[in-house]
Amino acid sequence: MTVRAAPPAGASGSLGPEELAFQLRALGIRPGDTMLVHASLRAVGRVRGGVGAVADSLLDVLGADGTLVVYTQTPDNSDPSRWPVTRGCAVPPSQWPRLRAALPAFDPGRTPSFGVGVLPEEVRTRPGALRSTHPQSSFAALGPAAAGITAGHALNCHLGEESPLARLEELNARVLLLGVGYSVCTAFHLAEYRVPGQGSRDYGCAVADGSGRRWHRYRDVDFDSSDFPALGDAYESLPERPVTRGRVGAADCRLFDLAPAVAFASKWLIEHRPRWRPVE
Repeated sequence: MTVRAAPPAGASGSLGPEELAFQLRALGIRPGDTMLVHASLRAVGRVRGGVGAVADSLLDVLGADGTLVVYTQTPDNSDPSRWPVTRGCAVPPSQWPRLRAALPAFDPGRTPSFGVGVLPEEVRTRPGALRSTHPQSSFAALGPAAAGITAGHALNCHLGEESPLARLEELNARVLLLGVGYSVCTAFHLAEYRVPGQGSRDYGCAVADGSGRRWHRYRDVDFDSSDFPALGDAYESLPERPVTRGRVGAADCRLFDLAPAVAFASKWLIEHRPRWRPVE
């Protein structure tokens, strides 16, 4: 399904909150929705009021009964050996022990998100926002369902059955890709946990507990989003057209229900990925 309706932009060529809200409603977002949003505000274009206006528009459309959820990952809180992947830079192995010892422990209330754009930080820092406590793969939420979504995020589970993604699945949440593609669709990672033979790897991060700061090592899924664009295209091409396409500002957007997308992704990944992957 494709939605094209949109009011004209303001005289300056930028969009205001009212115009954004109109376009979000035209796309199909409903009052009372629980919605996970991944966004590129650069793709949206000029917005009067910036990221605050975008958050205001989303909350306005969702209404008092709706809940806005964002991914507030902190992959930079990782072992220095992984920094080429998590931070985009490499450091000599001789420095790893020092850097590992100096890395600040994750603090749900203060540690900023990393590598996911400006909207997650806007939502995370708003009064009333709640955040899950995973030191690398947290989510933040605003709205009546926020507590249930963010509670109980297991320390050893990035994006699986003991994460907010599984709670969103239970709540029949929806996913909005606002100017971004399927490559960043975290919901598909939940499906990876349901693929027999999916590989795993070791992770490390700095955490704080009652005894102070400590280095936590654990094993979890070895994520691979390289085939997510093909997976998303396959889902979007189903005869029932489960994905609504449209524009918000200048951004190409996709809106769909999370649970059926994860169910499709689980089957698609089983069919299209090798049955066995090496385990580190």
